[in-house]
Amino acid sequence: MIERNLFSSDHSAFLDSFQRFIDKEIAPFHEAWEEQGFVDREVWRRAGENGFLCPTMPEAYGGSGVDKLYSVGQMEALARGGFSGVGFGLHSEIVAPYILHYGTEAQKRHYLPRLATGDMVGAIAMSEPAAGSDLQGIKTTALRQPDGSYLLNGSKTFITNGWHADLVIVVAKTDPSAGAKGTTLLLVERGMPGFEKGKRLKKLGLKAQDTSELFFNDVLVPADNVLGGADFVGRGFVCLMEQLPWERLQIAIGAVASAQAAIDWTVQYVKDRKAFGSTVGAFQNTRYTLAELQTEVQVARVFVDKCCELLVSDKLDSGTASMAKYWCSDLQCKVMDECVQLHGGYGYMWEYPITRAYADARVQRIYGGTNEIMKELISRQMGLGSR
Repeated sequence: MIERNLFSSDHSAFLDSFQRFIDKEIAPFHEAWEEQGFVDREVWRRAGENGFLCPTMPEAYGGSGVDKLYSVGQMEALARGGFSGVGFGLHSEIVAPYILHYGTEAQKRHYLPRLATGDMVGAIAMSEPAAGSDLQGIKTTALRQPDGSYLLNGSKTFITNGWHADLVIVVAKTDPSAGAKGTTLLLVERGMPGFEKGKRLKKLGLKAQDTSELFFNDVLVPADNVLGGADFVGRGFVCLMEQLPWERLQIAIGAVASAQAAIDWTVQYVKDRKAFGSTVGAFQNTRYTLAELQTEVQVARVFVDKCCELLVSDKLDSGTASMAKYWCSDLQCKVMDECVQLHGGYGYMWEYPITRAYADARVQRIYGGTNEIMKELISRQMGLGSR
């Protein structure tokens, strides 16, 4: 296998510490969290105490000021273990960066330290019952009031960390007649009158992840809670487009790590499992299938590692991130399906990690923009505009 050179010794030391945190604070409890439908809130505070939340945020705002490869390693570790309920990645590397890149100084100082300690859990509310990948089609409105505040009305669905969330970045139309140019991002906090959380959604996979519906009924959002302040009213869509490549690369990172874990579990299983007087791993079909899968995952890993290098040098473009997201999540689902097959009947039993990984994988091709949307974005970058 090609030796990875993505991580330095400092990265490795940090990730060794994070793995010990996983072994102590996450692994023993994740099965119970799947049963209850959410991770315990205490794990967020423990992670914050140990410096595992928002590590890439500047020290002035409670982070460690490290590069994004530290977070990449965290995402891989959680994906390898199948700990899909832990929403640290979205909290630390989607919500917090929006505030860092676009927030006012007051917003950064108010929210980022609380996100870093785990005292606040962050979420971002884009998808709606009638608008998923089509962000320009959202119906949630935030209409300016005479006192300068915004009256927020609408609903969001499929919101990761939604049930635990203390802070939600809400995508809304402040000027419904202006299309994408009328989109604004608002900072909505738990406890604001009219902000309600719906039921935790029961899903095919990601069973420990507190995905929920959010409702906004005449929520009066102060002008100070417009992300970025008055200058950013109507600029929300631009902000979303700037940050989505990193979000999509995160999906690819998890996909490759999960796929490699599935191969590793399956190799061990077929070495131990016997059929017709031989181990399953001795059959040519088994060996060739796993050889093909390992080759494809190796190719994916090299590509994703290159994308990570581009990311830290601020050179990752939208088309390349879209390639990584769609191809790696497609591959992840292929690997999971083949590995379930090689497990036979046990591959259908929930107690086996491959079964849970199979269920968790399917949504990867949907969220962050469906893979069909990814192909559309790639084709546009190639100069192949739609008619």
